[in-house]
Amino acid sequence: MSSQNKLNIFITGPTGYIGGSVLVRLLQYPDSNCFQISALVHSSTKAEKLKTLGIRPVLGSYSDLDLLTREAAEADFVITMTDSDALPPAAAILAGMKQRHVKTGTIPKLIHTSGVAFVMDNAMGMHGDHPVYSDLDIDAIEAVPDTQFHRNVDIPIIAADKEGYLMSYIIAPANVFGTPTGALVDMGIQNEHSFQLPIFYKIAISRKQGGYIGAGKNILPAVDVNDTADLFLLLFNAIRSNPENVAHGREGIYFAANCEYTGYEIAKAISEALVDLGIGSSPEATSFTKAELKLYFRNLWPLLAPTCRPRADRSRALGWKPHHGKDALLASVKPEVEYFFSKVGVNKYTNSCPIAYNSRL
Repeated sequence: MSSQNKLNIFITGPTGYIGGSVLVRLLQYPDSNCFQISALVHSSTKAEKLKTLGIRPVLGSYSDLDLLTREAAEADFVITMTDSDALPPAAAILAGMKQRHVKTGTIPKLIHTSGVAFVMDNAMGMHGDHPVYSDLDIDAIEAVPDTQFHRNVDIPIIAADKEGYLMSYIIAPANVFGTPTGALVDMGIQNEHSFQLPIFYKIAISRKQGGYIGAGKNILPAVDVNDTADLFLLLFNAIRSNPENVAHGREGIYFAANCEYTGYEIAKAISEALVDLGIGSSPEATSFTKAELKLYFRNLWPLLAPTCRPRADRSRALGWKPHHGKDALLASVKPEVEYFFSKVGVNKYTNSCPIAYNSRL
């Protein structure tokens, strides 16, 4: 098949924790030979390795706005899996997709990765009393303040869909856990670890005991990374098969969430893992002191102890069947703690804020 007849797919974040898992599934797609996948990468090393998989690497960064516009203008599908709160790159991609629509008369498709944080509260670890938000309840979602996380990007994307020059689909994952596998992991170019939970792993290693914020009663959602990637591909396939029957725009929000846990439960699991690994002395978890909150989180600690209760009804109605629940989440704690201990040791983060070593919240 000539390149002119292939489905052009532009991906950002192709070697990330979620992005790499989605890319692997695209490569395994039954008619992947019909795709021309272009992937934004930062390093020439990753670019060369992706070439061996038949991927066209686009060397640059998510801040190269002109580049993003050019690539989006050439794509039938854009899948963004990078910074969900970065508006200028998102706007650049929307501009490129609008150019494509004007030039070709077609309606390109955008699958954007957001997050469930836009339905979280400010529980500060003290309670789990918060409404459950279904991704089918559009009125409740639209009533969420525009100032909530991710809304600064999600709202313009939905507006672009309403304008008619693209069809938008927003996947909003919960706290992601689990171990990705596949060609990118084997090549050593995929991030194999999540963002939020490792913050608590690193801090616990430093203090040799699991910790929770406030009373540890806040309730948080979680989802396995492989189940999350399956949702992306399920949605992608449904759009390709019959786009008119797949909810998009204001109705096109798909939660990826499959279980819930409290701040205390994950802290206790961490403490037990530390004891099993010979790092900690007590299987019990303790509340962070005020001094520890300042040391480890600076003034950001309230953001890590909300209650957030999304329910993935629309995703399940699409046919999503996640396989990994709370048992899998708790079972993932020990190997993750062991990994980060092997990398950072006990003293690495004693006098610094682990959040500063991560790209974003």
